[in-house]
Amino acid sequence: MTSGDRLVETPPGVRLAALDDIADGSARNFVLQMKAGRFHGFVVRKGPQVFGYRDRCPHMGLPLAQELDRYLTSGGELILCSWHGALFDTASGHCVGGPCVGARLWTWPVAIVDGVIRTA
Repeated sequence: MTSGDRLVETPPGVRLAALDDIADGSARNFVLQMKAGRFHGFVVRKGPQVFGYRDRCPHMGLPLAQELDRYLTSGGELILCSWHGALFDTASGHCVGGPCVGARLWTWPVAIVDGVIRTA
């Protein structure tokens, strides 16, 4: 399935990274090239949990980070859209501040399997 030139979902089971490759309290960008196109997403790590989201702000449809892997506020508490300052809860993706309060990020199902982050 696509939205413009970007895929909006991925097949389950794709290996993304070892959990230890993403520091606790940080995020990492992933671009997956598939036959149908590219998927752009990111994963946030909070302790033993990971949360995946499509890399699109619901406010303007832009990628959230202007710099690679810079998805979180300086303290790592919230996801930040670096274009317009929208703030999102890391666990739910709900916008808690900025121009799109009440909206939410599109989730990207990910899971940890034997210490490896995979698409779910």
